[in-house]
Amino acid sequence: MLFAIHALDRSGALPVRLANYDAHKAYLSDSSRHAVAIVMSGPLVSDDGSKMIGSLFVVEAPGRAEVEAFNRADPFAAAGIWETVTITGFLRRQG
Repeated sequence: MLFAIHALDRSGALPVRLANYDAHKAYLSDSSRHAVAIVMSGPLVSDDGSKMIGSLFVVEAPGRAEVEAFNRADPFAAAGIWETVTITGFLRRQG
């Protein structure tokens, strides 16, 4: 099943995000330990594209529990970067 993870940064989190960016990228390089396959991911940005304001993932996993565990173990989550995280089932229609 596909899931969308929509995570918005807390106010003032950009310096912490940048400090943890390499650890976050390394973590995402092998999501198999959580039985999660990343379909696509990337930073959410401000409307003018100049500032990272969150993260968006579309992942494939057996169920919500695996996605929640995957998200909790992300270095960005451990660093407290995200103010809100929403995990929602996703049905692919196009793309």
